[in-house]
Amino acid sequence: MSYHSIIKEKNMKQEAVIETLKLRYPRDIRKQLIKTILSNEKNDDKEALQPQYHLINQIFSYVLRECEWSMPTNSNEWDARPLEIMSAVFPKLDTSKWYQEQALIAKSSIDVVVGDK
Repeated sequence: MSYHSIIKEKNMKQEAVIETLKLRYPRDIRKQLIKTILSNEKNDDKEALQPQYHLINQIFSYVLRECEWSMPTNSNEWDARPLEIMSAVFPKLDTSKWYQEQALIAKSSIDVVVGDK
């Protein structure tokens, strides 16, 4: 399989995951979830954030599984598709602390893996 075929297949898979999530969670629900997350993060209401974070983590787990995502061995192999999918499905999610934490966790994990070698 050629490199371009692999990329095309990954892009088709990404679009399918986005469409599946958009069908499963109507626009109003997605918008309200992010609005509530951002509001609770702003107010630093950790107790109110728990159910929303739980839901967004479940959705993110589904995205990771569907993308067959795994931790790369170095930052050159980093695959940001799962976070890109989450941003496409949940506008403004990338401004949340949750999103920033996911990116930071991934970066830290790559640094640890690279540092261990």
